[in-house]
Amino acid sequence: MITTSKPVTRRAWANAIAQPAKEFLPTPLPILSGKIPEGLKGSLYRNGPGRLERGGVRVGHWFDGDGAILGVHFIEGGATGLYRYVQTSGYQEEAAVDNFLYGNYGMTAPGPIWNQWLKPIKNAANTSVLVLPDKLLALWEGGNPHALDLQTLETRGTDDLGQLKEESPFSAHPKVDPKTGEIFNFGVAPGLNATLKVYKSDYTGKIIQQNSIPLDGLPLVHDFVMAGQYLVFFVPPVRVNLLPVGVGLSNYSDALKWQPHKATQVIIFDRESLSLVSRSEAESWFQWHFSNGYVDNDGSVVIDFVRYPDFQTNQRLKEVATGKTHTEGKGTLWRSRLNPQTGKVTQLQELLDRGCEFPVVPETLVGQASPYTYLTVHRDGVDMTQEVFGAIARFDNKTDSLVMADLGENRYPSEPLYAADAINPEQGWILTVVYDGNSDTSEVMVFDSNALDDEPVCRLGLPNVIPHSFHGKWKPA
Repeated sequence: MITTSKPVTRRAWANAIAQPAKEFLPTPLPILSGKIPEGLKGSLYRNGPGRLERGGVRVGHWFDGDGAILGVHFIEGGATGLYRYVQTSGYQEEAAVDNFLYGNYGMTAPGPIWNQWLKPIKNAANTSVLVLPDKLLALWEGGNPHALDLQTLETRGTDDLGQLKEESPFSAHPKVDPKTGEIFNFGVAPGLNATLKVYKSDYTGKIIQQNSIPLDGLPLVHDFVMAGQYLVFFVPPVRVNLLPVGVGLSNYSDALKWQPHKATQVIIFDRESLSLVSRSEAESWFQWHFSNGYVDNDGSVVIDFVRYPDFQTNQRLKEVATGKTHTEGKGTLWRSRLNPQTGKVTQLQELLDRGCEFPVVPETLVGQASPYTYLTVHRDGVDMTQEVFGAIARFDNKTDSLVMADLGENRYPSEPLYAADAINPEQGWILTVVYDGNSDTSEVMVFDSNALDDEPVCRLGLPNVIPHSFHGKWKPA
C-alpha cells in the first residue's frame, strides 16, 4: 500500500525568521490603537534567535540562532523601543567574515573534522534574560551569561557572577524569590555522567552558595521549579550519545536519544541549604518548561508544567528553523503532586488538553499558589503540524477554565508576561510581542489581565520585524 504525506506549505509565521533581524536604536513607538495604561510603568525585555542564517547557510536548529534583545521602556507619555544583538565573541567573529565558524546545539563547526575539537560551542545568548539592579543578563544554558546595559542594551561581556568558571553552565531559567530577592539557578556540566550544579545568588546576582550531584549519563535538563522551600528537577529520559559528539560526527541535537525505558528522575533540593532532600523515579515523559510550584496545605509539592509524551518536540523545533514544520510535537498542561521527603509522584493530572507552551505566573507568585497561569496556545481548528501558536490564554487554576485571546489568522504572539499596575495593585496587564503575517510587521500588545478575551487596551507598532522569541521579563519602574 502506497501512502502519501500531506504536502508541507509555507505558513505566514515563517516570514518572521526568513531574514536576519535588523537592529534599531531607541525609537518612540507609535500607538496603533487604544492608549498606554497610566499604571504601566517599567521595561519589557525579550530574548530570542535574531539570526538563523549567515553567508547563505541556514542554522541546523532554531536554538542555534544568535541572541537579540528587544527592550521596550514604558515612560511618562509613551514608550520607546530598541533591538540589539548580543555582542558575544562568537557573533563578532562570524560577523567579521559573514560565515559560521562554530558549532552549536544543532550544527557542527564547518570545515575539517578537527574544527569540532578546536572550536568550542558558541554561546548564543539567545534564550532568556535576568533583570538585576544594575544590568540585564542574556542567558543561554551552555555557558556564562552576558551582561548588558539595562537602558541601551549595550553588551558589556560575559559575567561570572562572582564564582562561575569560564563557560560554566548557567541555565536560562533562574527563579527569583519574590519575598527575599534570592535567585536560584542551575547548570549541567557535561561528561560521561554529567553533574547537576545548583546555585543560590543574592539579589545582585552574586553567587553565594553552590552544590552539585552526579546525574545518570548526559540528560537534557532545561528548566526547574521553585516550590516553597524546595527546588525540584524533573530529569526526562533523554540522553546524549557522547561518542559521535566527541569525535565531531554529530551535533548535540541529533545525538539526543529518547529512551522511554528509562524513568523520569525526580530530584528535590532544600532551597536554604541546597542539600539533596530526595531522589526518586516516575513514568517517562518530557518537558521543556514549568509553570510554577508550591507546597500545599497537606505538605505535598504541587507542580504545573507542559508535558510531552516523547521527544518529538525537538524535531519540530528543528523544523521551525527551516520555515516549514510537519511534526506535531504537542505538549499539554499537567499537574503533579509529590511527597517531598521521598520524591514519589502521588498524582499526575492533565489540566488542559490543548497544545500550549511558555506557561508563566506573575513574578510575585513564583513558588506560591497562583490563581492563574498564562500561556501561549494554538487557535481553534488550526493544523498544529504546520502552524505555531496563534493565541494567548489565561488558565484558572481553581475552576480549570480557559480565557483566550485569539489574535486572528496569521498573527503570532510571544510568551505572555504579567506586569503589575504601578497605581492599582489589584490590576495587571499582559504584554506580548506579536508578528502579524498579514502585514509583515511586529507590534507590542497590552491586554487587561482580567479581560484577556477583549480587544487589547493598547497596540504599539515596532519599526522592524521581531523574529519569534523564547523568553522575556518585565521590570517594574
